[in-house]
Amino acid sequence: MKIAITREVSPAIERCELTYVSRAPIDAALAAAQHASYERALEAAGYTLRRLPPAPGLPDAVFVEDTALVLDEIAVITRPGAASRRAETDSTAMLLAEYRPLLNLSAGTLDGGDVLRLDRTLYVGLSARSSRAGIEALAQGLRPYGYRVEAVPFSGCLHLKSAVTQVGPETLLLNPDWVEPRHFPAMNTIEVDPAEPHAANALWLGGMTIYPESWPLTGARIERAGGRLVRVDMSETEKAEGGVTCCSLLLDA
Repeated sequence: MKIAITREVSPAIERCELTYVSRAPIDAALAAAQHASYERALEAAGYTLRRLPPAPGLPDAVFVEDTALVLDEIAVITRPGAASRRAETDSTAMLLAEYRPLLNLSAGTLDGGDVLRLDRTLYVGLSARSSRAGIEALAQGLRPYGYRVEAVPFSGCLHLKSAVTQVGPETLLLNPDWVEPRHFPAMNTIEVDPAEPHAANALWLGGMTIYPESWPLTGARIERAGGRLVRVDMSETEKAEGGVTCCSLLLDA
């Protein structure tokens, strides 16, 4: 069974943490409706939804990806780089304990949005949210399971997966101004359209990819390369520096 863990949009989302995006009004009701459409896209792709408890007092709580890293053998409960977000992890841990043994990250900081998994290698962005100490703690904790952890420098955006995500078995979608392709030598790359610098975040589900409507030029590049897209409108969570990977944790039960 394929599981997608999500959480509803907080009515306080306008108070979200921001780093690289200027604050703009967010329509919380529209954000909730868009998130519901996103959940329906996951269900149409064969995922069973497990929703975390609502967290109306936590503005960023919809971005569940940052609270954990789910691997085949274990789930890592992260230590988010923004102190205001650390209360989000307890409910994630309670739910994930039904499916995996848990490893709690206790040193440094780490956001799940900074972790790009390619097979048995985890590329982790060095960012304002994920520290070198957190990356080293992750590497140490996963050493018994045979994962390789590599720190990746990048710039211009909040998380590594704002700059690069997987869109095929051997293909990455990437903004070369924010992260250098040389860090991923075994992979082919599709570059975002220069007019759409924020377009590198895609949620690849194997046979199809959930992708934001906001970036039609880059979406066309993915389709020309053979990708099949299901487009979703995420305009409101994009104002909160979120993407399509941010709003779910995916696992095989």
